Amino acid sequence: MQDKWPNALISWFEKNQRQMPWRETATPYRILVSEVMLQQTQVATVIPYFHRFMHAFPTLADLAVAPEELVLKLWEGLGYYSRARHLHACAKAIVAAGGEIPAEFDALRKLPGIGDYTAAAVASMGFGQKVAVVDGNVLRVRARMQKDDTPIDTPSLKKDYFQALTETIQTVESPSLFNQAMMELGALICKPTGPDCTQCPVAPWCRAFLENVIADYPKKKPKKKPPHYEVAVGLIYDSDRLLILKRTDEQMLGGLWEFPGGKLEPGETPAQAVQREIQEETGLYVTVGKELAIVNHAYSHFSITMHAFRCTLNGKKKTPDCDRPWQWVQEQELKHFPFPKANHKIFKAMKLEN
Repeated sequence: MQDKWPNALISWFEKNQRQMPWRETATPYRILVSEVMLQQTQVATVIPYFHRFMHAFPTLADLAVAPEELVLKLWEGLGYYSRARHLHACAKAIVAAGGEIPAEFDALRKLPGIGDYTAAAVASMGFGQKVAVVDGNVLRVRARMQKDDTPIDTPSLKKDYFQALTETIQTVESPSLFNQAMMELGALICKPTGPDCTQCPVAPWCRAFLENVIADYPKKKPKKKPPHYEVAVGLIYDSDRLLILKRTDEQMLGGLWEFPGGKLEPGETPAQAVQREIQEETGLYVTVGKELAIVNHAYSHFSITMHAFRCTLNGKKKTPDCDRPWQWVQEQELKHFPFPKANHKIFKAMKLEN
């Protein structure tokens, strides 16, 4: 009886799967791009980005030769920008090695920025390899089916489920359909809250459902409240030009541009902080003027309140002493540079966006 649930799952998926552009034309390249984009991001959010990306880079070779700035600009707003840089590096590595995306899980795993999840997705959905994909949806489905008391955010659990489901996938004809079905089940039926167990194709094999404890699973470790930071940035004007700095690859949001600034120190006002940060970061002295915007923004592990001030140079020095790229640009040129999402709220205050 236990070996019947994969076929029941696949049968359900073939009748209920959502239409997605990467499913319509499921080439390994399109699968690679879509799966990188889908990491920690909803399908509805990804679809327009995927279309724009495919229009700009229809082939892996096109992506490999593209400037990083263009790749990041097309990714702008999708978040987790290291994914874009890793995908770009991956494309370059594949082209340098001959241009063919590897079919095997182990070979895919060796590519820049490719983890178990993406390697398994490309291997199974792009090449029919019998290897399991384990994302958050799959973890939840498996934990409920097994009535597993191990917290779902335990690092070793993903490895355990990967091994178990890779054994299961050997029994099915289409590993692509099985993996997609597991993820689709978690997205549509076995949701984090309010799962629709009456419509679930694997309910007869789900221990949490059969024992009427579905609401108790999956288990999770208690979450700590994420920290909050006060940040101040300066829009430094030299006549009609603004100073922007580029974040290094090692920094969070690496490769994106920003206005100089940083965290407030204890006892500082936002205006004092922006003046100090600009001097420390660029060697420039400024007069801090009007506060243009106060932006609240949440990242995955922390949140910020960002104070943005209009600043003017105080003195004749206009060349920053800065060890990372910088440019003086006009306001209307800002739209050509990739910026973090929080900065677009500043642009709205500047009336640069509709």
